[in-house]
Amino acid sequence: MPETRLMPVPDALVGERIDAALSRILGLSRSRCSDLILEGHIRVNGNPASKSLKLGENDLLEITIPDPEVPVTPVVGMDILYDDDDIVVVNKPVGVAAHSGPGWTGPTVVGNLAAAGYRITTHGPVERQGIVHRLDVGTSGAMMVAKSELAYSVMKRAFKERTVRKIYHAVVAGHPDPASGTIDAPIGRHPSREWRMAVIDGGKHAVTHYDTLELMAGAALLEVHLETGRTHQIRVHMAAVGHPCVGDVFYGADPTKAEELGLERQWLHAVELGFTHPRTQLPVTVRAPYPDDLQRALETLREA
Repeated sequence: MPETRLMPVPDALVGERIDAALSRILGLSRSRCSDLILEGHIRVNGNPASKSLKLGENDLLEITIPDPEVPVTPVVGMDILYDDDDIVVVNKPVGVAAHSGPGWTGPTVVGNLAAAGYRITTHGPVERQGIVHRLDVGTSGAMMVAKSELAYSVMKRAFKERTVRKIYHAVVAGHPDPASGTIDAPIGRHPSREWRMAVIDGGKHAVTHYDTLELMAGAALLEVHLETGRTHQIRVHMAAVGHPCVGDVFYGADPTKAEELGLERQWLHAVELGFTHPRTQLPVTVRAPYPDDLQRALETLREA
């Protein structure tokens, strides 16, 4: 069902063009907000808005968010790890995005849940309704989606305040020394390759903690905890200390080794989510088993 919101104009947005103001209110692109206006979903003081309108101090906004156009594409291998009236946790496969967005036409977690008949909350920006955190397309593992308004507000805040325990497993090249440690190094866009992230001066604060779980010939299985959540953080930090994730040729891993192990992506998996349930306030732990490609590669390394 479409959601309609009534709200006064925030003081900081008085005098702004309505498309720019909506972009800030809804977290959508300005062009998407212009489309909402042209499609008649935005009214001001009861009248249809024009996108050139400048908002006044006493104006009342009526915003109708249409149901998102979610591609209903069943995804093979996206198992449900936990499900109740408030949240669902899936084992997201590699190659699946959290939600639809510009330039992405492939399968999504939201689309697969829709295909399976799940109803998620309409709270959040229209393209990301129900999404309280994300995993990269190239990373598999446990990912939560909110089904109720309560879960969306509580869990969105919990992820932002980093009170959710997120544990990753990574197989990296070589044997890190020390075996357990912390990488504290700022991350930003690579200065000459903007499609990559890198450890750079002036980047965003980023802290990664790791512990070695198992040593193998030329590789190590690590348990990783993130203190911050930067784009590609684990991949960038491990590559920066000379131990890229096995299979991660994007960040300097040996392509020959990746081919030997049958890996077409980095060995990185979000293995566990631990959180306080938004309704019952009881502790919940959800673990995601390794997908087949990572399990096979790990067994091959163990047998070497």
